Amino acid sequence: MPSYITSITAAQRLDSRGNPTVQVRLTTDKGTFTGLVPSGASTGIHEALELRDTSSTAYGGKGVNQAVLNVTSTIAPALIARRFDVETQLKEIDAFMCQLDGTKGKKKLGANAILGVSMACARAGAASLKIPLYEHLRLEAGALKTPYVMPVPFFNVLNGGVHSGNTMAFQEIMLAPTGAKSITQAVQMGAETYHALKAVITKKFGPAATGIGDEGGFAPPISKPSEALDLLVEAVEKAGYTGKIHFAMDPASSEFFREGSYDLGIKDKSSPKLSPGGLADLYRELFAQYPIVLLEDPFAEDDWETWSKFMEKGKEMKGMPEIVGDDLTVTNVERVKEAQEKKACNGLLLKINQIGSVSEAIAAANLAFSYGWGVFVSHRSGETTDDFIADLTVGLRTGHLKTGAPARGERVAKYNRLMDIEDELNAIGEEVKYAGVDFRTAHGKVQDPKIPFNVYGY
Repeated sequence: MPSYITSITAAQRLDSRGNPTVQVRLTTDKGTFTGLVPSGASTGIHEALELRDTSSTAYGGKGVNQAVLNVTSTIAPALIARRFDVETQLKEIDAFMCQLDGTKGKKKLGANAILGVSMACARAGAASLKIPLYEHLRLEAGALKTPYVMPVPFFNVLNGGVHSGNTMAFQEIMLAPTGAKSITQAVQMGAETYHALKAVITKKFGPAATGIGDEGGFAPPISKPSEALDLLVEAVEKAGYTGKIHFAMDPASSEFFREGSYDLGIKDKSSPKLSPGGLADLYRELFAQYPIVLLEDPFAEDDWETWSKFMEKGKEMKGMPEIVGDDLTVTNVERVKEAQEKKACNGLLLKINQIGSVSEAIAAANLAFSYGWGVFVSHRSGETTDDFIADLTVGLRTGHLKTGAPARGERVAKYNRLMDIEDELNAIGEEVKYAGVDFRTAHGKVQDPKIPFNVYGY
């Protein structure tokens, strides 16, 4: 039987940085379902709008009361009146909210308002169908069912950039337990290496250097990426996982792109300012020295020429890491299409709040899969305890995700949910595999991508 929305409420709650965010509670005949929206610090200029109360002094102008009001006074009555069936009409619900907004980038209602409702609707649909959320999202995406793919977790264990107070320009240095046999073992490997890293940092810099950044990673007094990677090499060896853990980097280079150059000294004033070609050379040097399997946002969000040249040059390299677009592609099908046309990258970072609805995020993922790209699901630096992206990762079979260090409750919630999913699937006898070294290709190429709509998405 159809399941209709009977009420929608919203409220202002806090994210992991102590800033307000939107919480939605949506009720159907099957119960009440929530969506708690994350928020980014390093945000691309092409992302959908996160609506803030900038004219208010409350929370330093970061309140979301207007977005909450948009849910309760505009979205709620319109959705309820339309009597959408949450079981089968998530795409129609998301498209309707985009049309209700009527702007590019969701500038009227706010991506944070729309996404909260979209997440709650997805949960309501799963409950009505009496299936797990990951299975509902798999059906929405048209992904293969078996085997279920458990992702490689990319743990952000060293923080820099706008996520920490140290002087390293690069924002995230990650470790990936590709040599694990299950998500449960991968989490163990990540946690043990994290604690080994803390011991390494304490010995080298003292206990005061083990403070953590927004995503739970340590932020020791380092400025060069090579220093960070050297710490990881030592920690992995100390934990006993050499050869079983690979590395990844997210420089978030748009943050230090200045007038055609990349200024690695934005925080310490002594690191070099590099040309696009010079930064590309630095990456290639790091690839040669360290077991790096993924590089995210190596160049600025509109420096298309450098992205394309880097990918072309990468054809000469054996074992080129996955090159992932974040600020470049912003989970948007139009930007993904442009990146494919310009051969700028071969991976999509999937952040549901960049685009503002679950269906549009799935559309971007499916388009990327159709190009043979990898899809890398991501949290935000201003996270919540909502574990939605864990189910999304399994449902879409993306093979890898990043959701911070194995520390801080809002990060650990996602890893715990992934382990719960793995246990549930094993208990009922479903075929499950851990993506491991095949994380980039675990999904397989989609021949006929399901792209339901792109209403004012860009």
